[in-house]
Amino acid sequence: MDSFMISGIQQIGVGTIDFRKSWNWYIEMFGIDVRILEDDTVAERMLPYTGGKSWKRHACIAMNLQGGGGFEIWQYSNRKPTPCPFTIAVGDLGIFAAKLNCRDVAAFHKELTSKWNDCTKVEMLPDGTPCFYVKDLFGNVFQIVENKSVFIEQHKLTGGMAGAVIGVTDMESSIKFYKEVLGYTILKSDTTGPFSKYSFMPETDKRCRRVILAAPDRKGAFAHLFGYSSIELVQALERTPRKIYEDRYWGDPGFIQVCFDVVGMDQIKEFCASKGHPFTVDSCPNGEVFDMGDASGRFAYIEDPDGSLIELVETGKVPIVKKLGIGIDMTKRNPEKPLPKFLFRLMGLVMKEKIK
Repeated sequence: MDSFMISGIQQIGVGTIDFRKSWNWYIEMFGIDVRILEDDTVAERMLPYTGGKSWKRHACIAMNLQGGGGFEIWQYSNRKPTPCPFTIAVGDLGIFAAKLNCRDVAAFHKELTSKWNDCTKVEMLPDGTPCFYVKDLFGNVFQIVENKSVFIEQHKLTGGMAGAVIGVTDMESSIKFYKEVLGYTILKSDTTGPFSKYSFMPETDKRCRRVILAAPDRKGAFAHLFGYSSIELVQALERTPRKIYEDRYWGDPGFIQVCFDVVGMDQIKEFCASKGHPFTVDSCPNGEVFDMGDASGRFAYIEDPDGSLIELVETGKVPIVKKLGIGIDMTKRNPEKPLPKFLFRLMGLVMKEKIK
């Protein structure tokens, strides 16, 4: 893996039926209030996952500068989004919960339950991390996990995305994929039993195998911002799981993908193919630059052993002050050198989003 670099979870995609309502909820409840980019164009390069057609959509990437990955909030503009037709249960195949950083789980639980009802009680993950679960206004489940590190102090209890909880059918194959392809080489826990004693999700009382993986410290321009993350794999042992995105499109409501920030896309393409996970989408197969509104770069997709989508993004240009056209050309920097914090502070000042 020396020929390329994975810097951490850049964002997790969240499909919605109402872009503005979802984002306002994430601003109010989670502090996801820094808009990195926003785009309202046609998704032309995801045809394998959109029925072979290009669809217009409204999307943004928003972050919390206290640390962690962002939210890619996504809504179809000229097609009615199709929600999951069944109630998603523990172990169903795909991302059934997203992890969110929290510096003090007990304090945030008290704060959140004073204004939102769909929260469980506080408990411990199998690796000893305090956590609780919350449903957003459209039923997406977030696992709030304690992580006391803070990238830039914003006087909030929450940070950004810290990983994902993913249903799988074959635990050993999935461990191999996330370990060898994405670098989650640290085994935090491997347990079998009921998923949780406190939950609003179905099937939490059923036996499952649950493995939590973490990665060593990452390198890269954004590695300190993204920080620590973990992947939690869950295999149902007493029921046949259902595929969350079966007969639905990428971008439909739910957790669409986990996206990793990378450097060296050509090398990653070759590496993934050698591991049996070739690119299913490549935005720039001929080396051209993909324009993403205020930013630019190259993105690609691979699938985990159960078809859950993993996005890889190599950033070309990062907007800093949109109104002045100020950005950073990432291709002209040392890819291992972290971006200075003052640039993120500047982004926070000029790109902070308010509830509308």
